[in-house]
Amino acid sequence: MIRKFIKWFITPSQKPMVEDIDLYAKIVELENRIANLEEENIETSNSLYELGNSIDAVDTRIDILTLEKWTDKDVRT
Repeated sequence: MIRKFIKWFITPSQKPMVEDIDLYAKIVELENRIANLEEENIETSNSLYELGNSIDAVDTRIDILTLEKWTDKDVRT
């Protein structure tokens, strides 16, 4: 029984170790995906920067408007 197991364990497998994969095509595909993701990342960063600037501008405008409306006589302490 042990001999049968050892013979089975040592004999080469009929299945190939590596499937037939075109590695170069996969590398090119991954490089293209990386380039697309980098472009999207730049676009997203720019959009977030623009939104941040818009929010800051609106916040500043709100502060100016509230300061114009509040005078010493309107605010009671």
